[in-house]
Amino acid sequence: MNLHTTPHNSRAPRTTRRLAALAATAAMVVAGVQVGTAVATPDDARSTAAKPATAAALGVNPSAQRATAIKSAQADASSAAKALKLGGQEKLIARDVIKDARGTVHTRYERTYDGLPVLGGDLVTHTTASGKLKSVDKATDAKIAVASTTPKLKAAASARKVIYAGGESPVLAWETVKKGVQKDGTPSRVHTITDATTGKKLHSYEAIETGTGNSQYSGEVELTTTKSDAGFELTDGERGGHKTYDLNQGSSGTGDLVTDDDDTWGDGTGGDRQTAAVDAHYGAAKTWDFYKTALGRDGIAGDGKAAYSRVHYGENYVNAFWDDSCFCMTYGDGEGNKAALTSIDVAAHEMTHGLTSATANLDYAGESGGLNEATSDILGASVEFFADNASDAGDYLIGEKIDINGDGTPLRYMDKPSKDGNSADFWDENLGNLDVHYSSGVANHFFYLLAEGSGKKTINGVEYDSATSDGSTLTGIGREKAYQIWYKALSVYMTSTTDYAGARVATEKAATDLFGADSEELKAVSATWTGVNVK
Repeated sequence: MNLHTTPHNSRAPRTTRRLAALAATAAMVVAGVQVGTAVATPDDARSTAAKPATAAALGVNPSAQRATAIKSAQADASSAAKALKLGGQEKLIARDVIKDARGTVHTRYERTYDGLPVLGGDLVTHTTASGKLKSVDKATDAKIAVASTTPKLKAAASARKVIYAGGESPVLAWETVKKGVQKDGTPSRVHTITDATTGKKLHSYEAIETGTGNSQYSGEVELTTTKSDAGFELTDGERGGHKTYDLNQGSSGTGDLVTDDDDTWGDGTGGDRQTAAVDAHYGAAKTWDFYKTALGRDGIAGDGKAAYSRVHYGENYVNAFWDDSCFCMTYGDGEGNKAALTSIDVAAHEMTHGLTSATANLDYAGESGGLNEATSDILGASVEFFADNASDAGDYLIGEKIDINGDGTPLRYMDKPSKDGNSADFWDENLGNLDVHYSSGVANHFFYLLAEGSGKKTINGVEYDSATSDGSTLTGIGREKAYQIWYKALSVYMTSTTDYAGARVATEKAATDLFGADSEELKAVSATWTGVNVK
């Protein structure tokens, strides 16, 4: 399933300037946030220090209010740039605004320099309800400036001129995108950044991020469909209008919207073309519901709009992927076109790539790429537990239902990632050189240990045995608290260049926000990172 930059977390200098317009509008449009507590289930009651936080504590962000808040933030962007003491040629572009239950307004910005996009220049400001700037998290602390924006080297007509801030100092660069097909049939869109003065290759990454009906994996399930003149169609009007299409073994476009005469879909086997569509449609619905119920998020991008799903991609295609350019999930049918990669955790994994793109936008390379993949695994597993489906019970195994290895083993193991033969259990200085699907192991291990603790245990019939790098014994704080902390860190503290050290800082900030500076949850986050050798 396509399922080493250094973060810079700097505190803004003291300033008398207040971002009053931004804070006032954000307070108005996100009014009514209430502080409260959720009821802890036995599985989430390991720590008695506090009950899991509510979605409001994470930051309520209804789609209509979000649009207004972003518009207001953009109107005040010049004041924000001055407060941050950015250069005269720099401008901020507001991407998101979240106000949490403590009244803190978190505003995520991209940056431009002399009208050019600054890659690796994103930042998040954190202001009080009254507009006082508390702190800022930046993808880079480097001063954004170049000697000239006139390139010495020419590039292809399709190249985009940018400022690349992912290295030691910003440089004028060309960004090119090469489209093609990967070895396994997955579409490819490789972005390459080249110094516009010397021609040196600065960075490269792959933009395609891999990862009543009768379903193949979840049994008989309820589907939200729409009545049409011809019968029924797989359009979910309750969840942003999500649609599921049949690509008919094609590899482009949307194919045909899946329809049915009597609103009973599939037969639960890979031999029925509707079955894969049932699993994809159901997985998308459960992921949407999890985002809404558990995280207070209105859709993948927070704008109330659904992505769409495409099934039956290619011939014997053993993969699934998310593509930002179409804002869609795509699923192959597996070997023999009989085992579509559409289980709940795979569907949630792919949709979560879209969530990551809409929030921290973690660069899909190096350690940040591993964190990107891990985020999809973490929330994919969380959705599977949330779905509470008897045919596909929640577990800390990734892709265990799709049998992609052909021997009944899952793709990845969160309690001991190295069991797959490639993933890392603990951090070391070479981690960023691994494929992002394997460097993700450290974050997956962190999440498992934070939620469940170390040692042997059995959960929903699956046996686990998780150890720490230093031999320490950890007691989990519960899955709900663990995913709340991870999501909070992703949505308001991580940036595009966050690495593992930065993830530790971001999750510690998130735990402090949600549970307090003296909380057992914060202590557990710190101890767990140490347990996977992120110190």
